[in-house]
Amino acid sequence: MLGLLSDGQSAAAISIEAVAAKAGVGKATIYRRWPNKETLIIDAVRSMKGPLPELAGLSVREDLIALIKAHRTPRAERFSKVTACLLPEMQRDTELARMYQAYVEPRREVTRQVLRRGIETGELRADLDVELTQLMLSAPGMIQSMLRMTSSVPAEDFPEALVDAILRGAAA
Repeated sequence: MLGLLSDGQSAAAISIEAVAAKAGVGKATIYRRWPNKETLIIDAVRSMKGPLPELAGLSVREDLIALIKAHRTPRAERFSKVTACLLPEMQRDTELARMYQAYVEPRREVTRQVLRRGIETGELRADLDVELTQLMLSAPGMIQSMLRMTSSVPAEDFPEALVDAILRGAAA
């Protein structure tokens, strides 16, 4: 599935037959493991993302940088084309969007927990909008990896630059 998506094919255009042919197996083999194409796609996304890092919990800044760096590995960069192909599919397919959301929500919750901890410890403003801040932390990395919109922030400095920019407004 990932190979077909990274070749630029849309999820809607990919059939179980095509996945089976690419894997060199029969359709029945695919259906034994995945009941439908949506679950196969979500499993492919899960394999792309990889595990989240263990957070030290010493500072909000360092934990946020670690979370952003986890999404900016060579592995993640390699799959940015897959993500770009899946976004329009999730706009059209509410079940796929629901499944994707169910998968990424626990990952997003980790960022929220770091932000809440920062509020509790006084590192962040008491009136911080946690949900909006979580979005502000996640969206730029996704857009930058998919569209490479600016080269003025070097890739190796991006996590620190992003976190520092957001913390200037979020700090207590």
